[in-house]
Amino acid sequence: MIKHSKYKNTGILFELLVRQATSDLMSKKDPQAVKIIKKYFSNTELNREYNLYNTVLNSPKLNESKAEMLISTIIDQAKKLDRERLGKEKYNLIKEIKKHYSIEDFFKTKVDTYKVYGAIFTLIESQVSKQYSNTKQIITNKLTLLEHVTKESLTERKVASKVVEEFMKEDKEIRSLAYKILIEKFNDKYSDLSTEQKDLLKEYINNISDTVQLKTYLNTKLLEVKSEISFLKESIKDKTTQIKLAEVLNFIKPIGPKEAVKDETLVGLMQYYQLIQEIKELK
Repeated sequence: MIKHSKYKNTGILFELLVRQATSDLMSKKDPQAVKIIKKYFSNTELNREYNLYNTVLNSPKLNESKAEMLISTIIDQAKKLDRERLGKEKYNLIKEIKKHYSIEDFFKTKVDTYKVYGAIFTLIESQVSKQYSNTKQIITNKLTLLEHVTKESLTERKVASKVVEEFMKEDKEIRSLAYKILIEKFNDKYSDLSTEQKDLLKEYINNISDTVQLKTYLNTKLLEVKSEISFLKESIKDKTTQIKLAEVLNFIKPIGPKEAVKDETLVGLMQYYQLIQEIKELK
């Protein structure tokens, strides 16, 4: 019988790293998780195996025959991976995580799709392992994956974070004008960010190794938020509020051709999206 190990489960490792990267970036810590993702999930066996997990996890609803075909294809592709190289990469990945984070804290976060990840792991291992595999376990894992692909609606995975907001106050009268949001920390529970914030985080993580595409994406979003804040500014009658928003607009500048993409740009965009939401709620 194959024993599941979250320390070797590529899907779980990647998801926890994404959460840790998000937490690091938003709390303005040195984003070691971002560097780890870039190092171990770019043109590696780990990345290729993660793509197999991701294919199952984010599959649209399929009928049973198509779901069976998907699972069979995943297993066939898993057999083609360099198992020795994959094992070494996982060993080095865990070693690096331990170097920068408390391994206990890193793995204590609840993963809602843990059962699906576990089923993928044990099913793949049972097919590539030379040892005898428990037939009942194989059937149970296949049923779990079939149920996930055929019966559960596709839901967007939530970013493991909760944004804690505070406003800089000058006095009671201009309380609503203080739009500098301090991102203090993330809880280790699931909590929804705005659609724009979630999309931004996903793009940042997915394109972290493609700096050209990432820069283009971020510059597009910077122009969008600047335009929207400028529009909102004109619709607000209070002069003091307009001055405050004008100051914010002065800070929103595109990344130059020779400038590197910095974490501060992501944090700033997250804050601008929150600012826009707060202004709309106050109107």
